[in-house]
Amino acid sequence: MKIKAVYFVGIGGIGMSAIARYFLNSGIIVGGYDRTPSDLTEQLCKEGALIHYEDNVDLIPAECRDKEHTLVIYTPAIPAEHSELTFFRSQGFEIQKRAQVLGTLTRSLKGLCVAGTHGKTTTSSMAAHLLHQSHVDCNAFLGGITKNYGTNYILSKDSPYVVIEADEFDRSFHWLTPYASVITATDADHLDIYGTEEAYLESFRKYSSLIQPGGYLVMHTGLKMQPDVQEGVTVYTYSREDGDFHAENVSIGGGRITFDLVSPLGNIPGIELGVPVSVNIENGIAAMALAQIAGATAEEIRQGMASFSGVDRRFDFHIRTDKMAYLSDYAHHPEEIRRSLESLRELYQGRRIKVIFQPHLYTRTRDFYREFADALSLVDDVCIVDIYPAREAPIEGVTSKLIYDNLRPGIKRQMCHKDEILDVVRQGGFDVLVTLGAGDIENYASQITEILQPLS
Repeated sequence: MKIKAVYFVGIGGIGMSAIARYFLNSGIIVGGYDRTPSDLTEQLCKEGALIHYEDNVDLIPAECRDKEHTLVIYTPAIPAEHSELTFFRSQGFEIQKRAQVLGTLTRSLKGLCVAGTHGKTTTSSMAAHLLHQSHVDCNAFLGGITKNYGTNYILSKDSPYVVIEADEFDRSFHWLTPYASVITATDADHLDIYGTEEAYLESFRKYSSLIQPGGYLVMHTGLKMQPDVQEGVTVYTYSREDGDFHAENVSIGGGRITFDLVSPLGNIPGIELGVPVSVNIENGIAAMALAQIAGATAEEIRQGMASFSGVDRRFDFHIRTDKMAYLSDYAHHPEEIRRSLESLRELYQGRRIKVIFQPHLYTRTRDFYREFADALSLVDDVCIVDIYPAREAPIEGVTSKLIYDNLRPGIKRQMCHKDEILDVVRQGGFDVLVTLGAGDIENYASQITEILQPLS
């Protein structure tokens, strides 16, 4: 099929919008539906996309109604009964999942993919930045807006590499054929899809078998899954303290983190993190491994690590003074939250840290409420917001109170509704505030910043 137009059902999603930008840059007509307007959809409209916000077949642009030349891309988060998706199916349009499109790209370019329960977005964004500012360059489809580029998409006309965030939700990453891949973590998640931890781990094992012969797998030490790689695939391990790739001479203090990279592809001394939080040591090690595999030089990697500015909603500082700090973070899995809060504790020893956490999904809360409570108990003060349902219907007996009731004794705690978040912030009593979650809690970040700015 010669594609003249692409229609996205769920165009405002972070992964979908990156692919939309790819087609816009290719001179192809792009249309789409999303439930609500956002900064992303507004930007896409400015770039030429035709977007509407009502599930209405009549609003599908005429340019996207030629089934012989229109590709329809959808995200698994869209319900099966969605009327526009139903229309395209009934009319016989070519319809693909977002992951299928990315999979096609990994067969035409050398895919550098980052998979794992958490750390994917920061690690892949770091790797993309390292390569884009090096002589190697890259294309990239990312799961967050990079602060260096203000986008989730990087275009290169010449580089053979494409950096992709490999999403395990709905087994999407099984469409990919990586040249090299990092696996950051395999802590069980998405049990509404997988059912059991064993099935979740098997999914990662299957993913590892898709790496091309002659390619590379860089996996975190201590993962429960055993890879099933094809002949000729080189397997490396990494972590902060051990593995083939690891850090030595780590120095944390004065707002700076420096270390030396130990690597089978050549040690690199004097690495400094542009975003100095300790969780980024491991993220950085994995990203540098991919950059070395792709051929970036030691000096390019050193400069890239120092100039990496971070990703929106990933340890995203809105206020950072000697008196007070406020940051937002996308963390929504217990182990991810633990790593974030341990990093904060290391960075702000002896300071009063408050978390406002919005759980994401009823199923995830049901499956991991004890683990959430354990991770959140690392700080002094916890406020838990109502569950953000996303694609799910409520489950009887599953509320934020499950987490609240299991917080460690002695922790200052409260529950609140979304519309009470700003009042909770005004109550004060903290030196460091972090808002956590993958739902719409981020919508309050600018108002929280306005409240705290005069106090900082």
